[in-house]
Amino acid sequence: MDILLYIAAGAAVGLIVGITGIGGGALMTPLLLMFGFPPHVAVGTDLLYASLTKATGAWSHHQQQHVRWGLVRLLALGSIPSAIVTGIALTYLFTDADDYGHLLKNTLGVMLILTAVVILLRVRIQRYAQRYNNRNLARYRPAATITMGVLLGIFVTLSSVGAGAIGTAVLMMLYPALRSTHIVGTDIAHAVPLTLTGGLIHMHMGNVDFFLLGSLLIGSIPAIHIGAILSRKMPEKLLKPLLASLLMILGAKYAFF
Repeated sequence: MDILLYIAAGAAVGLIVGITGIGGGALMTPLLLMFGFPPHVAVGTDLLYASLTKATGAWSHHQQQHVRWGLVRLLALGSIPSAIVTGIALTYLFTDADDYGHLLKNTLGVMLILTAVVILLRVRIQRYAQRYNNRNLARYRPAATITMGVLLGIFVTLSSVGAGAIGTAVLMMLYPALRSTHIVGTDIAHAVPLTLTGGLIHMHMGNVDFFLLGSLLIGSIPAIHIGAILSRKMPEKLLKPLLASLLMILGAKYAFF
């Protein structure tokens, strides 16, 4: 019966992602923790799950020329090495997975809270960035992009959360002239190698449950497409605040308790 539960969980998360466009990591990892999986398995499995589900979206955006590959490379210059270093640190600074379980859970809580804030303030962040866009700062943007990539690499590897909503917020603030479709496409394209790198690191550490991963994918892949179709008829302005409130509550639970 477990496989049916995991398929249903994958379908539920996939449906919400398809409707709202909010990344699965913020939803899937807390759900796996509720199912009783230890933090390292929840994070590791979700990272591989995210890389596989986002790959289809990245290809679609590439076909529509929504991806700014130069920005993807800048982000990856920071995120991929920092993800690898984070994995090495977990391996050598802790004896086993139980020793860093609290670190993963607390980081997850912080990232859930940040994701909720970004969801609620997305429009304001975009307006602020456009209003205070300073062309004189253009020469500093590549360095700032790499730096933000470093931070994303660390926190996504520790929590599996942030490659979507927070990555999008970073691009909106640093590149306010970009169209929203290019921001989303670029963010998803960068999320694929980042989550794949984090997932492979956790797989090397023995933190991936492949039976769970396969079950989640069976449910989520068709559900994402169904959710995308339903999104045209769903009240997005109501759904996103409700989802942000849920993430805020879960974030507080894992960050402070």
